[in-house]
Amino acid sequence: METVPLHYYLILAAILFSISVMGIFLNRKNVVILLMCIELMLLAVNINFVAFSNYLGDLSGQVFVFFILTVAAAEAAIGLAILIVLFRNRQTINVEELDALKG
Repeated sequence: METVPLHYYLILAAILFSISVMGIFLNRKNVVILLMCIELMLLAVNINFVAFSNYLGDLSGQVFVFFILTVAAAEAAIGLAILIVLFRNRQTINVEELDALKG
């Protein structure tokens, strides 16, 4: 049985990471898309952890991915809750209009 070589996973992770970095730099207006790009960046890093963990035969990388996914889920939930509160108060989620952090 043939397995997928390590460099395929690394290329996929590099492509995902590049797409997320381009998304962050090209889109500076929509907060939801910025959060999605950050999550895509974390996913690319997780692919690297799992690929190297499998390649080296060590489970510590996969355990680390479990903790990263837990923190990412909490971050997404808190980020979306903050966005809902901001939208209710300001009627927009445009980054350029959210520059003042007044109470």
